[in-house]
Amino acid sequence: MQRRFLLIAAVALVLSCGPRPKKSQPSAKRDFPAAEIPVMLEQPQERVGWLTEHFWDRFTDPSKVWESEDSTLVNGVEKEALERQMGVFVTLLEEVSLPQGQRSMEAFFNRLETFQQAHPKSNMLKETSALVTHYLYDPNSPVRSEDLYLPFVRRMATSSLIDAGMRTAYAWDTSMCEKNQTGTPAANFTFIDTKGVKRTLYGIKATYTLLIFGNPDCTACKEIMEQMDGIPEIDALIDSGKLKVADIYIDQEIEDWKKRAGSYPTRWINGYDPSYIIRGELLYSLRAIPSLYLLDRDKNVLLKDAPAEKVLNYLLTH
Repeated sequence: MQRRFLLIAAVALVLSCGPRPKKSQPSAKRDFPAAEIPVMLEQPQERVGWLTEHFWDRFTDPSKVWESEDSTLVNGVEKEALERQMGVFVTLLEEVSLPQGQRSMEAFFNRLETFQQAHPKSNMLKETSALVTHYLYDPNSPVRSEDLYLPFVRRMATSSLIDAGMRTAYAWDTSMCEKNQTGTPAANFTFIDTKGVKRTLYGIKATYTLLIFGNPDCTACKEIMEQMDGIPEIDALIDSGKLKVADIYIDQEIEDWKKRAGSYPTRWINGYDPSYIIRGELLYSLRAIPSLYLLDRDKNVLLKDAPAEKVLNYLLTH
């Protein structure tokens, strides 16, 4: 119900962005030019799908440029207003299939690139791509998604409009986003549990495996433990064996970890990487801890580096 409310609110915001400047009287400042959904699209999911594909069409139209020396504007739209629209767009992306969302992201970059080529002095590409990175790739973003960011950053890594040094950085980010993508088999690894037993990720048998890369001293990790503790539905999943939670320590201070391992929930599988392969050989993209991966029975990735709220919502609704 909450997600449906957010979806309806997002569509409403897109459709109520206020008056638009008259074509005959362009000005340096304008409201965000909202997409106009075709009236023949009546079903909510159809409308959302169309919006994800055409959300930015009017804003990135190279024939409609709002030139200004005001650095707080991006093609005539205030940066704060543009950021709000980015939030709406990301909310919409969460309501469509991943392939459709990825297509929309690649098309979005293509439109930005076309606009920037037509107007080289514009700050369009710089400011808008920074917002995309902030929303989808910042490890602290509650709506982050490497899967959605991948087609966008892949284009940034190859576009001639991007500084060569930044292209190198974006190429690195692309390689990280390509690891353990949603729908692909998670990389297997060996770990030692608190009893000193050598185990593997693929040796864990359950309908769902929640893989947590964490640290007993990590405040956010402790918050996740507290957040999951006492949720009857989650407890029932663990008790039935349908869900296994594996918290894996990936740093090198093993003796310190052993001293603090008792702080982990006893119902979880807790262990450490004895060879420092996960982090040392970049087996997973771990830009911050905790990092959560939800895997299916066959260890295919269902959710990649997802916020705890998203993981819990998935487990409670599937």
